[in-house]
Amino acid sequence: MSKRERVICAAVPDRPLLYSQAMKANGFVFLAGQGPIDAEGRLVGEGDVVTQSRQAFLNIKALAEAAGAGMDDIVKLTVYLTDRANTAVVRPVRAEFFTAPDYPALTVVGNIGLASPEWLVEIEAVIALP
Repeated sequence: MSKRERVICAAVPDRPLLYSQAMKANGFVFLAGQGPIDAEGRLVGEGDVVTQSRQAFLNIKALAEAAGAGMDDIVKLTVYLTDRANTAVVRPVRAEFFTAPDYPALTVVGNIGLASPEWLVEIEAVIALP
């Protein structure tokens, strides 16, 4: 049986919704979808997909570091957008956080509803522990 461990990170608060922000298992860390919320759970960047994306990536970075990893250890991203036309707008923000040429594998899903109606983007990640 695999050993599972919840990752705790003060910068990304757990919400009382019966899930963990991140779980370690078998040499990987699986992150729940990260949205545009700050450490107090407040929305960041209302109506601004660039600011919301940056906050989601900052949350991912904080969780990766809390798990003992970094952004270069991320092997898979899934980006969920309420409007798939924002794919090109989010791309430069993603480039701020990763080093070429070894970008993570990527899936983008668009035109969907997210966890909160104010969210324009939600991003989940899989990390291979160093």
